[in-house]
Amino acid sequence: MSSLRIVFAGTPDFAARHLASLLESDHEVVAVFTQPDRPAGRGKKLTPSPVKVLAQAQGIPVHQPLSLKKPEGQAELAQYQADVMVVVAYGLILPQAVLDMPKLGCLNVHGSLLPRWRGAAPIQRAIWAGDANTGVTIMQMDKGLDTGAMLSKASLAIESSDTSASLYEKLAELGPKALLDTLAKLESLTPLPQDDSLANYAEKLSKEEARIDWSQEAAFIERCVRAFNPWPVSHFVVQEQSVKLWQAEVIATSNTEAPGTIVATSKAGIDVATGAGVLRIKQLQLPNKKAMSAADVLNARQDWFTPGTVLS
Repeated sequence: MSSLRIVFAGTPDFAARHLASLLESDHEVVAVFTQPDRPAGRGKKLTPSPVKVLAQAQGIPVHQPLSLKKPEGQAELAQYQADVMVVVAYGLILPQAVLDMPKLGCLNVHGSLLPRWRGAAPIQRAIWAGDANTGVTIMQMDKGLDTGAMLSKASLAIESSDTSASLYEKLAELGPKALLDTLAKLESLTPLPQDDSLANYAEKLSKEEARIDWSQEAAFIERCVRAFNPWPVSHFVVQEQSVKLWQAEVIATSNTEAPGTIVATSKAGIDVATGAGVLRIKQLQLPNKKAMSAADVLNARQDWFTPGTVLS
């Protein structure tokens, strides 16, 4: 398809990667919409989004309305007479008036193979659930939450070593290519409705959820460790201190101890009984310390992790 006039709406780094690909294409990004600057860092200094930083560096008009439900925000958008609006992790709900505004509608890049995971945390939930594959879906937006008809998908395998951080990077590479390919074929693509019966809601993660429940099976806890990396990070309590768990593996050994009981320690890790199987802790982080290997932690704090100690 020939060059399109595009309004881009997005906020985090994942969105900025897609904006960058559009800026390098033959399409014309005529304006950017992004979330208002937010306090960040220890000093809580107002900080622009990665999308805003990139747009300003390229001299593209930036708009940061609190809502697009009000006429003022919609008027800002209407003035650009865009062919299409591309939305990637924007963070605002688009009302029907906005969805109808661009000539070719509003397209969304979603970080899952819809309808598998709709909602806020599709990358993390794919690991958490033990999915073998994930990907990105380019969809025609409607008024529902990630319910629009699908234009294209691009998939990849979830490796057993993937964390949310590594999968995020892979999808941030995959998404822009899928977006440009979809835009090139836009006029010839037939939107495919989603099968709602296959949909799941990818609920936001929470710090409470990341506290390890040792009564769960070892394989599930290991997936949680990877899904909650880099945030909110799986954690447990020992000696009344909260310890973050960054890396673990399931080991093939029998066990009859109560869940949470340390059954062995070695240079290879700290082996903990679970509801089903044994989890080996390989990398962890003590309070006010950097993440370290289990061997280094045992050198410093062996008294916290003696066999028979029960983690909670």
